[in-house]
Amino acid sequence: MATEIEGMIECRPGALLWGPDDEDSVWHAAIGLWLLNIGNAYDALACLFGIRNTYGFEPLAADRGIPVDASEALAGDHASWGLINVHGRTWITRAELLAADWQETDVCGQRSWAQVTGDASHWGPRGA
Repeated sequence: MATEIEGMIECRPGALLWGPDDEDSVWHAAIGLWLLNIGNAYDALACLFGIRNTYGFEPLAADRGIPVDASEALAGDHASWGLINVHGRTWITRAELLAADWQETDVCGQRSWAQVTGDASHWGPRGA
């Protein structure tokens, strides 16, 4: 059975204007992650989120659940998926992605995070 990624990228534009703690600095849905469903990138799901992690990666963001301050769109989508169809719930920030050591490898030392999520992966550009 295939594993697909569902969810969305969210942004909080009010945080730039009024600060992250302002009551108007709420999250908004920006783009759906369904765009990444172009193949079974299990190694990428393993290194990022710990899903199907037979590779032995130390995942960046495993099992965090849904953020308590998620956008209404994300919360609504998540509720519509139902508990039976959801395998793993988590989130990650842009700051965490930027700070990650992309040369870290799986337990065998054969695959780096950069290899399984970068340009040569299922998620990389095609025809480059």
